[in-house]
Amino acid sequence: MYHFHQKQIITRYLTNNPKPEASIELKRLTKKLCETDENSFVSALDTWHIRWSSFLKGRTTDPVTGRWHHTHKRLRSAYRSLRLNLPYLFTYQKYPELNIPNTTNSLDGCLAYLKELIRVHRGSKKSLKNKIVEEILWK
Repeated sequence: MYHFHQKQIITRYLTNNPKPEASIELKRLTKKLCETDENSFVSALDTWHIRWSSFLKGRTTDPVTGRWHHTHKRLRSAYRSLRLNLPYLFTYQKYPELNIPNTTNSLDGCLAYLKELIRVHRGSKKSLKNKIVEEILWK
């Protein structure tokens, strides 16, 4: 899992400008994902969870039905996403001999090149464009 994608997942759950202090802290913690190692990040995430565990357990009861739901569902989902993806976020550090990047920058550069080639041939049919891409990828 690339750090960029995990950050996007957190942003989707918490928005760009979260209001609750717990959300602000989790967003700030996630921003440091690229600059830290696994042990530091896990300990910081555990510290965050201990601090905000009672806040995360908050429930709201529907007065009509009497059923309850968690008050901060999106924050809980953001935390759960980090927890579930944690084994995959630092694979590039566990296996340095594989030279795995932690970002998608190199992939984006490759795709930009392909997009440019396709745009140059904008009058061509889709089947020809597909052949061009296949030929480049096979090389």
